Amino acid sequence: MISYPSIDKLLDQVNSRYSLAILSAKRAHEIDDGDVEMLASYESPRTVGQALEEIADGKVKIDPNSILSEHNAEQIDYLEEAEHERMEDLENQ
Repeated sequence: MISYPSIDKLLDQVNSRYSLAILSAKRAHEIDDGDVEMLASYESPRTVGQALEEIADGKVKIDPNSILSEHNAEQIDYLEEAEHERMEDLENQ
């Protein structure tokens, strides 16, 4: 369970817990992949916590104009994860 940022503050930025989970997971993957950090400092050492801090601060938002369906977004996430695992396997050989 997270204590910071508060769930109330997070839900002020994102309209549902499901959307919050998806948005924070996507942003955490971006941070893991080396994307630019949006805050000067973070309280959390983990990327999911950092993503939640960015969301609470209003730095990360859901794009209401996105035409990517949820199913397609999940499929893209799956393919990206599979590619990431494949690259790790190649590095470990």
